[in-house]
Amino acid sequence: MMHFMVRGMNQIWIILIVLGLFVLLPGVRAETITQNFKGGMDVEITYPDDIVIGREGIISILVQNNGWEDKQGIIFDFVSSKTSEFIVEPSEPIIIERLAQGGSFGENIKVRTLDSINKGKYFLNLKYSQSLIANNETPQPATFHDIAIPILVKEDPRVIIHTKTPESIFTNAEFPIEVKVISQDIDITGVNMRIIPPADIEFRGETSHTFSKIEKGTPVAFTSRIVTPSEEVNTEYKIPFEIIVEYTDDVGEEKADSQTVSVVLRPRTFMELTTDGGIWVGDFFIAPYVSLGTVIGIPAGALFSLLIRRKQNSGKRRKKKRKEEV
Repeated sequence: MMHFMVRGMNQIWIILIVLGLFVLLPGVRAETITQNFKGGMDVEITYPDDIVIGREGIISILVQNNGWEDKQGIIFDFVSSKTSEFIVEPSEPIIIERLAQGGSFGENIKVRTLDSINKGKYFLNLKYSQSLIANNETPQPATFHDIAIPILVKEDPRVIIHTKTPESIFTNAEFPIEVKVISQDIDITGVNMRIIPPADIEFRGETSHTFSKIEKGTPVAFTSRIVTPSEEVNTEYKIPFEIIVEYTDDVGEEKADSQTVSVVLRPRTFMELTTDGGIWVGDFFIAPYVSLGTVIGIPAGALFSLLIRRKQNSGKRRKKKRKEEV
């Protein structure tokens, strides 16, 4: 009965550790190191891909005793916590006095980079030690292992702007423009996204969108429609669109990022397809809601009537010529 309760508690520990990772690290890109040590001791370390200068990350440690003997004197000691590059909390070594067969233990460690650190790749040196208990009675000499945890330190949080537009546009039509924003490193709040077009370009729909919060790694997008001028152009030229994203970062600083994209405005060719399904044939526009029968029937009927009239006119001319001959 006691053995069953211990196993049940161990399973609850594992579930809590996993849930803790999802709560503490939403949307965080992470890597995992797995080490298998003597006596069936399995150590799993999950760490962030990168940490921004002045920010913190979470390292999760999970150790499981999958052997048939108990272990004691299990120690995790972050040597880098004693350097000037990182602040590790808790700073004292993590000590597990005894871990029974089938038992497990988990812990989350905060790692913060100092403002004075330079960007680049660093290694946190984790010293691990354990002692086997032979036949669950006799402690054996401790064994020691070094585990290097790579951490990439970034200089500034990055907010990426993706803008999707047609390769080229022509006059007297509408075209979609899609803006997508991703905050790769931090959560941002009070986000305002704006599209600033040239003076002669209009929009159908909103050109400004506000979001109270955008979580790290979660893309947010909106689409608007470019309305081009009705006057024809003789040559092609580029028109610029500026996208501005204003936000507040995770330390309360107001920031802005921008991107300028250029779209080619060109003369309309004889036949053009619009993005909403319409068709330009010369100066004649067939709307997308016109049925296929109408699209085909009108030109065909007009052509058939024209052929009949030409034939009738040709017949009248022949009769006149015959009368003149008589």
